[in-house]
Amino acid sequence: MRKIVICALIGGSAFAGFIAAQLAPTSAASTVPVTKVASRADAAGSSNPVVIELFTSQGCSSCPPADLLARRLAKDDSLLVITRPVTYWDRLGWKDTLAKESNTALQRAYAAKRNEGSGVYTPQMVVNGGGGAVGSRENDIRSLVRRADRSGPSITVAAGASGEMIVRISGKSDYLAGVSLIALSSSETVRVGRGENGGRTMHYVNVVKAERNLGSWRGKTMSLAVSPEKFRTNGADKYAIVVQRPGAGPIVAAKLLDI
Repeated sequence: MRKIVICALIGGSAFAGFIAAQLAPTSAASTVPVTKVASRADAAGSSNPVVIELFTSQGCSSCPPADLLARRLAKDDSLLVITRPVTYWDRLGWKDTLAKESNTALQRAYAAKRNEGSGVYTPQMVVNGGGGAVGSRENDIRSLVRRADRSGPSITVAAGASGEMIVRISGKSDYLAGVSLIALSSSETVRVGRGENGGRTMHYVNVVKAERNLGSWRGKTMSLAVSPEKFRTNGADKYAIVVQRPGAGPIVAAKLLDI
């Protein structure tokens, strides 16, 4: 890896804002009529996919091998790969066209937890909101995946009688977790004009386009009604539900939706 960028840990106000989003109360009722199963994974049981978040940048010359690995890993149905382009490379001559400040803030929040492989650098993969590693080191990533906890609550998804989607989270715990809807673009191709990757064409998988807090899971079975409007994010062609403990804590459940 030619270059690693180490940045300051996230400031208190941004970190507090991230925590607040995780803790926002739910507005949906827990008893909603259901008519049809709408998730391809429901029949396979309640085992959760392992979530791999790739922090990458168009301005990082060490990132293309990690971007390629992410595309390979995304073909495995037992994994949910999410690409999160960051902003701190933009100062070096090329503004990443897919980067979001929220991705940078999340990576810094993870770094503050001081888990295995923590830090603010690219490329980095973080597994289930816990340990991380250099994003191009496949053996390290697969080791983290093998050790990941898949025993969290189960998520099932069905179509409601009025066109909404019903997300049901089943299980028991003594912790609180935020429930997020993440809009993804399954494939992005970018021609980089300047910077370390100037002249190269970059390819990405499952790039975050938007995130929406749906409420909080409070350790017992609950249902959330998600209106059709929430599945109309510009540039997104797939959506995922992620259940994560507050303050960039562990991801305890996830599901890629079939819509």
